[in-house]
Amino acid sequence: MSDRNVNTIVDLPAWRLSQEIHRKSFSCREVMEAFLDRIDGANTRVNAIVALQDRDALMAQADEKDALLAGGADCGWMHGFPQAIKDLEHTKGIVTTCGYPALKDFIPESDSLLVSRMKRLGSIVIGKTNTPEWGFGSQTYNEVYGATGNPYDPALTAGGSSGGAACAVALGMQAVADGSDFMGSLRNPAGFCNVFGYRPSWGRIPSPGAELFFMDCGVCGPIARTAPDLALFVGSISGYDIRVPSSLEDDNELRSLTPQNVASRLQTEMKGKRVAWLGDLDGYLPMEDGVLALCEAALKRLAGAGLFVDRVKPFFDPAEFWEKVWLPIRHMSAVFLKPFYDDPEKRRLLKPESIFEYENSSRYGIRDLYAAGVKRSEIYMAMLGLFESFDVLAVPTAQVFPFDKSIHWPSEIAGRKLDTYHRWMEVVSHWTMMGTPVAAVPAGFDAKGRSMGIQLIGKPRDDLGLLRFAYGYEQILADICGRRPVPEKR
Repeated sequence: MSDRNVNTIVDLPAWRLSQEIHRKSFSCREVMEAFLDRIDGANTRVNAIVALQDRDALMAQADEKDALLAGGADCGWMHGFPQAIKDLEHTKGIVTTCGYPALKDFIPESDSLLVSRMKRLGSIVIGKTNTPEWGFGSQTYNEVYGATGNPYDPALTAGGSSGGAACAVALGMQAVADGSDFMGSLRNPAGFCNVFGYRPSWGRIPSPGAELFFMDCGVCGPIARTAPDLALFVGSISGYDIRVPSSLEDDNELRSLTPQNVASRLQTEMKGKRVAWLGDLDGYLPMEDGVLALCEAALKRLAGAGLFVDRVKPFFDPAEFWEKVWLPIRHMSAVFLKPFYDDPEKRRLLKPESIFEYENSSRYGIRDLYAAGVKRSEIYMAMLGLFESFDVLAVPTAQVFPFDKSIHWPSEIAGRKLDTYHRWMEVVSHWTMMGTPVAAVPAGFDAKGRSMGIQLIGKPRDDLGLLRFAYGYEQILADICGRRPVPEKR
């Protein structure tokens, strides 16, 4: 396929690509060929997509999708979309390593709920997107596949844990990607790769696990190049599932979004909306020089469009939150590693971040976890008070710009030593615990060409309202949001 045709297809937003497939402007075979050609040309520099499947087999699946369309059958808006799946999600017949060497040959016999829903919408699984081991750490490296580079500078990190997904979307190796988020894993890589990431409300996109009642902090969501693409993914993948007790019933407005109506349904009057800028939490968070200035410049443009942006102080004690809420609950999330830790040979294969999380889980007892829940509840109620005066809250997506991908994590920021592997991502932790929807939107680039993003925190369960705000933001800052890296030619 010619470079012109490849670029025409892979550079379309997902909602437009869906329309063109259904109009038969492009066949599913042409779409598959275009994306595989882009992967051939771009992926060797960044290592975003792993476990890529056989080209001939994928082309055959694309032909099957064309035959369905020719016969009048339409699977859904992702009909014929080539999709690499985050390597934490089980994919039937395709290796799922979770970035852990002991699982390098593990091939699931069934799909995860998320993957099964994506397949029902017509997507074709072409491989996996790279992720750090078990998703721990916002730097995508592992001992199975190696590190993922940044789409604007492959020597730098793409963030994580959905780093492979964000990089792949930024470079046009897929139109939209799935990801997951506990500590900024959809938000940090979006900020580092100048794309959009979306952490939905608790229960909006169900994801069953071994424990169904306490571990509510990890969620699945999309990474995309536009806000309408986020909305389409959230609307079509969401919905109640009996296997997930906390899953929400369908939001009919979200579910009714289509490629034909999504842009018009997201239109909203931005003038007069109020944004609470928490920045570095009144000096509590160390920030690399330039992060706040870049975010504030983007917010100033919102103010120029008629929004009110007010700097506010934190409504909670950040140090107390970290020690008494975040760490106990975060460490508890690693208890599933027990069988790997207890086996000396498998423990040897665990990376330091995984061992740190598991070993520290033993520091806490049931009283500590109860106290964490009480304090977390107090902060939630205080947040509701802030939402009485503001439409969204805003903070950066990270405390540093993309760094050298050979460094596992930053050890200090602005001369301040960091005591854990994830202190540089503390800015995302508070919103994880609140369960509110969070959109990561581009904020721009520094003088070195490094990207940063802003987290827009919405009101509880108001996913559609936040997606509308994100779309309004995208229109105001179209020049930043539309900036794309230049892929390597084959």
